[in-house]
Amino acid sequence: MHADDILRPSGPWTALRGPVARSGPARTARPRPAAGRGGGAGRGGPGGPRGPRGTLLGGLRQLHRRAKRAWDRPLTAYYLVMGGSLLITVLGLVMVYSASQIKALQNGLPPTFFFRKQLLAAAIGTVMLLLAARMPVRLLRVFAYPALAGSLFLLCLVQVPGIGETINGNTNWISLGGPFQLQPSEFAKLALVLWGADLLARKQSKKLLTQWKHLLVPLVPVTFVLLGLIMLGGDMGTTVVLTTVLLGLLWVAGAPTRLFAGVFGVTAVLAVLFIKTSANRMSRLACIGATDPGDHDQCWQAVHGIYALANGGWFGAGLGASVEKWGELPEPHTDFIFAITGEELGLAGTLSVLALFAALGYAGIRVAGRTEDPFVRYAAGGVTTWITAQAVVNIGAVLGLLPIAGVPLPLFSYGGSALLPTMFAIGLLIAFARDEPGARAALAMRQPGVRWKTMRRRVKKRPSGER
Repeated sequence: MHADDILRPSGPWTALRGPVARSGPARTARPRPAAGRGGGAGRGGPGGPRGPRGTLLGGLRQLHRRAKRAWDRPLTAYYLVMGGSLLITVLGLVMVYSASQIKALQNGLPPTFFFRKQLLAAAIGTVMLLLAARMPVRLLRVFAYPALAGSLFLLCLVQVPGIGETINGNTNWISLGGPFQLQPSEFAKLALVLWGADLLARKQSKKLLTQWKHLLVPLVPVTFVLLGLIMLGGDMGTTVVLTTVLLGLLWVAGAPTRLFAGVFGVTAVLAVLFIKTSANRMSRLACIGATDPGDHDQCWQAVHGIYALANGGWFGAGLGASVEKWGELPEPHTDFIFAITGEELGLAGTLSVLALFAALGYAGIRVAGRTEDPFVRYAAGGVTTWITAQAVVNIGAVLGLLPIAGVPLPLFSYGGSALLPTMFAIGLLIAFARDEPGARAALAMRQPGVRWKTMRRRVKKRPSGER
């Protein structure tokens, strides 16, 4: 036997050894590197498991893709409006109950007095929300002009002696008997949004919005009439919010920059004039960023709002454990309820409230940007501007970044006159979000029985006799 025959394997060993069975000198198999010790598999290569860094980056990319798909779903805005407004309202009821007990006892009232009134307003507002969410757009547009006329009538009625009531220096209330009052300026915000949206939509259908005079008339003059009636009562905060709604409508309508800047300039000049002619407003302006109450305690409320936020720390003193609501901080359940929230729930609570308002604002902008109906676009833009601007004015005053304007935090502060029109406006956003492209089909798929019927149709019928 030849020496090569001795070295060359034969029989079944040839199939098992593979390349070693070839003719020529025998090859020594190279040892494979251990996984995770410097080889390609340990570096996240395609041949083996990824390392810690590759796994983390891959997980982040996958999370980003999932989040992007979730934000692009047809029902995202619908659920954001529904969930955000519900959480804000429920948390507001809890904080009204906590912040108003001492105030009620000081006035000789039951500790749950303000909470019960707010709960009743929330119940009525829920009915209004559901009504607005089911109301057709045509009916909303018919309702716009009567709402504006009713708001103008009520604002004029406020200035009639013996009918209008003065609270905290502002004459903007009408007594309804007993403990109930009505503030017409809050309903004027909703009326301006509906009427302005209908007006701009009709002009767009006739292609008139390319002319500056049709953008301004009669929208700007009518808004200035509303502002004048409100300023007769001394309510500068509501005037600021209504002005912001006007600017928001012009912005969504595509007003040229020069025209938009002109309207903004005129309103700014009028605001400076109203502030300069009022010692009370000048003192509020001087309290921006104040850390000391000052002479005659003119900055008492602003400073104690900061004290309340500072006492809360990261996670708060606990629900009901606020110190500032024991007579130190004025209006703890209305204008400065955000400060009590910061004291009792801490930075975590205030950031949660801010996140909810941010989600609500994003959903409104998305609805306004995706719709094809001009009225829906203008109405959604107006409602979003109203709620976000009012939240910024209120929270900015509590933080000492803006002057105290006396406006409530939407859906959160105590006050039925503010809660009812705001919840109706939220109902409009829900209706508009439900009409987004693909949203109705997605909602129909989530109804009981629809998914099962759809799946059953996709199953092919088996031929007879097949088991």
